[in-house]
Amino acid sequence: MHTNIPESKLGEPIAAATGSVAAKSSSLPLRPKKLLADSPSPPRILIIGAGSRGHAYASAVAKHTAAIIAAVAEPIEFKRREFVSHFINRGPLASVETEEGGEHEQQAFADWRDYVDWEKARRERAKKASSAGEAGKVPAGVDAAFVCVLDEQHREVVEGLAPLGLAVMCEKPLATTLADCVAIYDAMLRGGQGSVPRIFGIGHVLRYSPHNMLLRQLVREQGVVGDVLSVEHTEPVGWWHFSHSYVRGNWRRESTTAPSLLTKSCHDIDFLLWMLSEPAKEGEKTHKPAFLNSTGTRNFYRRARKPAAAGTATNCLSCPIEKDCMFSAKKIYAERHLRKGNARWPVKIVNPEIEDCLSTLGPDAAEKMLMKDLSEDWTSETPDEEVRRRPWFGRCVWEADNDVCDDQCVTITWEDDAASGSLAKTAQFHMVAFTEKICERRGRIYGTKGEIEYDSATIRVHDFATDRTETFYPEQRGGGHGGGDDGLATQFVQAVGAVKDGRMGVEEAQQKFIGCTLEEVIQSHAMVFAAEDARKQRAVVDWHSWWQKNVEERLQHQPTASPRSPAHSRANSGPQQPPGSAAASMMS
Repeated sequence: MHTNIPESKLGEPIAAATGSVAAKSSSLPLRPKKLLADSPSPPRILIIGAGSRGHAYASAVAKHTAAIIAAVAEPIEFKRREFVSHFINRGPLASVETEEGGEHEQQAFADWRDYVDWEKARRERAKKASSAGEAGKVPAGVDAAFVCVLDEQHREVVEGLAPLGLAVMCEKPLATTLADCVAIYDAMLRGGQGSVPRIFGIGHVLRYSPHNMLLRQLVREQGVVGDVLSVEHTEPVGWWHFSHSYVRGNWRRESTTAPSLLTKSCHDIDFLLWMLSEPAKEGEKTHKPAFLNSTGTRNFYRRARKPAAAGTATNCLSCPIEKDCMFSAKKIYAERHLRKGNARWPVKIVNPEIEDCLSTLGPDAAEKMLMKDLSEDWTSETPDEEVRRRPWFGRCVWEADNDVCDDQCVTITWEDDAASGSLAKTAQFHMVAFTEKICERRGRIYGTKGEIEYDSATIRVHDFATDRTETFYPEQRGGGHGGGDDGLATQFVQAVGAVKDGRMGVEEAQQKFIGCTLEEVIQSHAMVFAAEDARKQRAVVDWHSWWQKNVEERLQHQPTASPRSPAHSRANSGPQQPPGSAAASMMS
């Protein structure tokens, strides 16, 4: 077991210390001081979307930082009130008086547009109050927003917020189409604040888990396996998790959301580019991929796989083989979760009020509520508009309207690159639904001097020359994605705080805390769309040519952009785009 791992520096992204070291060190406080606790004016945060992702980020912010969760925008009243009760009325705003008899006038909004309107009016009031010497009578605004709405709404929300000049952390994926991704880039650069740069984060949480930070440090900074030759990386979605989210749930249809490679695994593609392409040391240049291909299909969750004994049943609660079917919605939501006392995810996704029902009325009432929701179904007479607009968690997995891949592979190839001094390598990514593990990534890295095997808990390094193997146990911080949720949220808030307090400019804070530029976000998303083109066309895609045709031309047809913001590019890292690019202003 390897324990001699250097601690990360203050202000660096949450990184590479192992739990075995940290947990045994008596010099560490049991309750560390919250980040930004000494800030004269901690960042004020707006959460847009009080679902599972909004709660995850808000929890991380409240737990680890002194930032203030100041407001929420959520259309479902129960979710909105629950969020206010949990994150706002327990915090520094608990005693704030509401104005004009509204529901927490500056705290809760039924629509993000209501917040935008309120904020514009608040700023006008602040101007007038300042002129009259009464600035203290106007409630404070917010400094940053977490965008946690459905994927297909991201562009509208980010563009709508842009004129306010807020820092933005957008849940992944950035958008569901490449055109929307490019439009968001344009909006974040220009917005309504001219070319004033802002902190921008994306929900690529894999960059921020202690495990992956250590993995990258070992591979890229310490070179423990020499030059990387090949990588195998797997995203095991989980057999029932996939049925919940991508067969019955919100992400089941490409036409209403996006391909599953984007909605589920865009941060895995980003992880590979972060590990293998982006500079890891000062002065390094980006090693750009040469070409890629992909194969995949909706293999299992389709009518041809339906057991004959199920007959014409389309809903689990009326199916003759429900008791023997492992995909039974009753088994997954009631037996596997609710009856064991878990009314959180995934049960509360079926009905957000079940958790409250369980705690106040008891398990029988909660299960009755659940069964009512699971019994809902559609027929051949139901308009498609009604079918597609919502999840159907009791629907037979072989009779659903899903069309996204449940098994997909992507191969990315790099060639020798004289410009960056990097040599050829290959990465193979596999997203697969049919696994015991749920989102616990695993993989192997093959190098010229050694081999690494990793899962979500350990990193095993074998040295060819010495025939020795060392095993690393990165810190397990809890929270989603191996601590990545907490890591991303706290890094984003620290970046916002550093800029607000005047300790750093946007460019420095973006690089130090976020460690990812907006261009890199666009590039990893574009790689997903290129992989989908390769899959559908059964072709090998030349990355350089694809980028020129599908991204550069879109950029050229965007309205004239304002001057380049260095905060949204990686300084001194070489071009993000193949040489000769007409879009160098965006991808350099």
